[in-house]
Amino acid sequence: MQQRKIPSRMCNGCGEMKPKRELIRIVRSPDGKISLDLSGKASGRGAYVCRNAECLAKAEKNGRIARNLQTSIPHEIFTNLKAEVENAEG
Repeated sequence: MQQRKIPSRMCNGCGEMKPKRELIRIVRSPDGKISLDLSGKASGRGAYVCRNAECLAKAEKNGRIARNLQTSIPHEIFTNLKAEVENAEG
C-alpha cells in the first residue's frame, strides 16, 4: 500500500514547516474578503499560523500574514484568531 503524502505549510510566526492540519489558515478570497478558514478548503490566497499564542503574536507583530495575503488585515481577524488559539490550547 502506498503511503499518502501529508501536505505541509510554513507557519507565519515561527517559520517552521508543519502538517497543514496542525495550522490555522487565514484566507483572502478572490473578492478580497479576509476570513478564518478552519476547513482549509476555501478558495483564495492563504496564510498559516500555528495554534499557539506565541506564533500568532510574532506573525501579527512582524506583519507576515498581511504580507503573505498582500493586503491589510482587519483587527477583528486577529481577535478571532486569538480566540481560536485559546480554544486549541485550552
